[in-house]
Amino acid sequence: MRKILLTAINLFLFLTLQSQELYTLKSCLESGLENNYLVRISRNEEQISKNNATKANAGYYPTVDLASGYSGTVNSTKSTIRATNEIEKTSGILDNTFNVGLSLNWTIFDGFNITTNYKRLKELEATGEVNTRIAIEDFIANFTAEYYNYIQQKIRMNNFYYAVSLSRERLRIVEARYLIGNMSRLDLQQARVDFNADSSKYVKQHELLNTSRIRLNELMANANVNQNIEIADSVIDVDELLIFNILWESTLQTNAELLKSEKNITLAQLNLKSINSRKYPYLRLSSGYGYTLNRYEINTYRQRQVAGLDFGLTIGINIFDGTRRSQQKNARIEIENARLQRQQLEQSLRADITNLWQAYVNNIKMLKLERENIIAAKQNHEIAMERYMLGDLSGIEMREAQKNLLDAEERILSAQYDTKLCEISLLQISGKVLKYLEK
Repeated sequence: MRKILLTAINLFLFLTLQSQELYTLKSCLESGLENNYLVRISRNEEQISKNNATKANAGYYPTVDLASGYSGTVNSTKSTIRATNEIEKTSGILDNTFNVGLSLNWTIFDGFNITTNYKRLKELEATGEVNTRIAIEDFIANFTAEYYNYIQQKIRMNNFYYAVSLSRERLRIVEARYLIGNMSRLDLQQARVDFNADSSKYVKQHELLNTSRIRLNELMANANVNQNIEIADSVIDVDELLIFNILWESTLQTNAELLKSEKNITLAQLNLKSINSRKYPYLRLSSGYGYTLNRYEINTYRQRQVAGLDFGLTIGINIFDGTRRSQQKNARIEIENARLQRQQLEQSLRADITNLWQAYVNNIKMLKLERENIIAAKQNHEIAMERYMLGDLSGIEMREAQKNLLDAEERILSAQYDTKLCEISLLQISGKVLKYLEK
């Protein structure tokens, strides 16, 4: 009966794992790019800039207005005829006026300001696209880092579980030897303390793993941030073949922040052109068609209708407004500042990528060393365990061998994750972080 029950439980667990979706980095990123709130907000703002980049908003097209109105007057009059001194009185005389009109106003030429406005709207549209790209790259970098942090926490939890199993086995051996009088009570207490300490670390690690899982759900904008996630990857794979010169050349060509700074220079130049356009003449056309109906109660005419077309052409030039010269000076300073900010950003990126590259290279060296150390630590632990089982090794020495193994596993895990973080940052700066969507 017990065998049947265990078989049923194992079958249930197997079917559960098979039916549960395994998340890959690519599938998580695709889901996040579709649902993440910051990415969606950025895309909406990009759409607004696209909607604004029209010739109508720039002023290329005329404006047409339709208006109508009504007015009325109620008068009372008292008139004296000169010849006869007769008095004529009227009261409550209602006169009505109805009007409707269609008007057109069109700025045909405005010193190239309309053209400049259209170029500005197009640059703002392009800036919106760059901002969306920045939001997407930030999301990919942040999510990828958290994805591998989740793997790191899972590996660490497995290491702690292994440590607990080792401590439990040691405690079992010590208890058995204590009962036959082969070990002291001090050895037993020390083994129990070590077991409890390892168990505490294992319990605490569950909290860190859950925190990372909740963060992944939050980044993907899942409604249930506490839902379980089973990821397909179980190791932190590190790209050890990055080349600095290629990364830096790609940074100069495709870094989103640099592209945005170049757009800011263009916008500053267009602002100066807009100010300079005021020294040119302007040409405006106006036209309209109106209809008016007047109704009189005691006038010679009972009603009067007027319909007509009016039009006009205005040409002018702004001779002096008192602010143009200072605005031109400020606009030139803004252009210079935009260029300086572009140069400062490039220098800052150069410093960041150099620091990250140095950390990347150092972490790879450490990773190679730790790979050698982990082999030695495992061999040392196996030898220590054999000696401990034979009674040739004390509990303290066995604990030290176990601690050395766990420390080696922790160091190689930290080196892998730190190298991965450097890799992610280097790819983000160089504009290559989208490669994680290809995996």
